[in-house]
Amino acid sequence: MGRPRTNDETVKERLVACAIEMLATRPRESVTVRALAAAAGTSTTAVYSLFGGKDGLIGEVRNRAVAGLFQEVAAVPTSADPLADLCALAAAYRRWGREHSHLYAVLFGGVQSFDPSGAVGASDPVRPLLAAIDRGLAESVLAGEATSIALSVWVTLHGLVTLELAGAFDAATAEATFRSTIHAALRGWTTPAVFSGLRRTEPAR
Repeated sequence: MGRPRTNDETVKERLVACAIEMLATRPRESVTVRALAAAAGTSTTAVYSLFGGKDGLIGEVRNRAVAGLFQEVAAVPTSADPLADLCALAAAYRRWGREHSHLYAVLFGGVQSFDPSGAVGASDPVRPLLAAIDRGLAESVLAGEATSIALSVWVTLHGLVTLELAGAFDAATAEATFRSTIHAALRGWTTPAVFSGLRRTEPAR
């Protein structure tokens, strides 16, 4: 009988799934090649054969997380109202985090960090946010520097989603807090001409 294959797609997906779960729930130093292989029911050879080692597997997990978040926010349609679009993007970010909590923890939990202040690539999750901010600045709806606004919005979003995933709020409180906080964060960057009007509006659902 020949040796079982260790480099097929089934094994690859099992390793990725196990890596996502382990990286989201354990200290990074405990996520060894041996532990990953054991959890996936395969050999350590498969990790090296398929990913070149642990770092390659972690990189694959991070790439999938980035791609998934980008797909979610990039699907938000563009409207004539950049503020409404920013609210919709915030809602999409939160939705992805809630639906993919382990990937969110891997991406933003310190194991593999995402730097929104770095160079923006074509498939960078921050790209749609910056595009909406740029439109807001061009239309004199927002005032400030684009990167500073993006970081402010991201920090607010990250805090909200992280607390929600940690179970800090019940469902009703999480919803109300998200809406009011995103609304306030965006209002703080608006120009005086739109400030009063934005206070009277509700964020996009």
